[in-house]
Amino acid sequence: MLAVKYRLSLNSARQVLAAGINYRKEQKRYATLNMQTLNPLVKEVEYAVRGPIVIRAGEIERQLKGKHDYPFDRVIRANIGDCHASGNQAPITYIRQFVAGCTYPEVMNSPDFPRDVKQRVERLLSACGGKSLGSYTESQGIITIREDVAAYIQQRDGYPADAGNIYLCNGASDGIKTVIKLLMNNDPAKPSGIMIPVPQYPLYSATLSEYGAHQIEYYLDEDNNWALNIDELERSLNEAKSKCVPRGIVVINPGNPTGQVLARDNIENVIRFAHKHQLFVMADEVYQENVYLPGSKFFSFKKVLMDLGAPYNQMEMASFHSASKGWHGECGSRGGYYELINLDKDVRMQVNKLISACLCSTSWGQAVMGAIISPPREGEESYELYKKERTMVVNRLKEKADLVSQLFNSVEGVRCNAVMGAMYAFPRIEIPKKAIEYAKSKKMAPDAFYCFQLLEKTGICVVPGSGFKQRPGTHHLRTTILPPVDQMKDMVERFRTFHMSFLREWK
Repeated sequence: MLAVKYRLSLNSARQVLAAGINYRKEQKRYATLNMQTLNPLVKEVEYAVRGPIVIRAGEIERQLKGKHDYPFDRVIRANIGDCHASGNQAPITYIRQFVAGCTYPEVMNSPDFPRDVKQRVERLLSACGGKSLGSYTESQGIITIREDVAAYIQQRDGYPADAGNIYLCNGASDGIKTVIKLLMNNDPAKPSGIMIPVPQYPLYSATLSEYGAHQIEYYLDEDNNWALNIDELERSLNEAKSKCVPRGIVVINPGNPTGQVLARDNIENVIRFAHKHQLFVMADEVYQENVYLPGSKFFSFKKVLMDLGAPYNQMEMASFHSASKGWHGECGSRGGYYELINLDKDVRMQVNKLISACLCSTSWGQAVMGAIISPPREGEESYELYKKERTMVVNRLKEKADLVSQLFNSVEGVRCNAVMGAMYAFPRIEIPKKAIEYAKSKKMAPDAFYCFQLLEKTGICVVPGSGFKQRPGTHHLRTTILPPVDQMKDMVERFRTFHMSFLREWK
């Protein structure tokens, strides 16, 4: 009897299950969000630094852990400026001690904890709610850090800086997007236009695509160490006026991906151009501490603008700095700041309202930025170790900056300008016509096809120049200078072998 009941209940369960499956088959899944309803501006956004080649590099790394047929045993990731991830740079002791004290104050009870770091930590925590870094900060950022940023800028430029003009943000990228947002007119018929360099850091093209703005592209002068040419700026602007309302100009100095450091007279001419056309100046200066070439010197746009006097010293400008770059490379902390000068007071009130909607940037990132712009001073307990670590990192970067351009220029069909600053080389590569035509038949940019082949055959992960935009008819790739010297030499030798084989195959 029990067996009969069990069979009946089992059959009933099967019938219910079958009915449910049939019901689900009949019911079509409804999606509010699909590729037809997705914001079309989102689909326009591209960010090559973490694009398909980088995704493929991750797949290869996983395959290398098992049995494989690749002619290499490791992927050399030279696609992104992430100092610590390169495995060649340890965190700076002072910065980590400062953050440790801010996040876990009890650690400062140790007799080995430096007194100068303890004093800095106590000053910062006194400005935090409940003396805890875990509390919300002011929307512009912790006041003591903004005061230190203002002091840093004043010391750098020789002109007063106001903490009220300083905005701490989640990496410079966050600040850049905020300032670009201020310049938008939301007119799809004739949108705001922002002048961006070509080649450029793809954050700018991605952000302008997201905001529905017009990208006014001006070409950097590759034959003149990637300088800005005023005639080219005029050409670019004039051609764009029928399509948009020009509102601002972006200058990246030192350059990414191009590694140039602008001469002072070049900066002066750009400022005069911006004033002539009433353009808001956005100075991306996150690599200001990365200058390597003898004779090169970083000049901030603010200093040059102030040096020029009236009327230029009344121009509106935003300048950006970051915890991610420089020689400290605290990328994951997402610390950064921007300084907004000569802004209309009513506009500034609107800016402050806008950023308050996000409450505040990460307080951990703020603390890291604070440590970076307020380092130990000579005579303080932490100074000697800080100086030693900083000198070691900077000298290593200088060595690799000189090495990488020399190595690339020794390869047939490759031309590379000197790496004057930042942390990238942007060599120009010869791609045979046959390979160009093949790439186009596969709906790929020729240098993207080249870089995919380079990855598959050598394990070298770089970013194609097309991801940064480039002058038509030219082809480039961007590589960082961050891997260790022995890896850099190995990378270029692998590249040399691949490139010569590629030329033979496709010629």
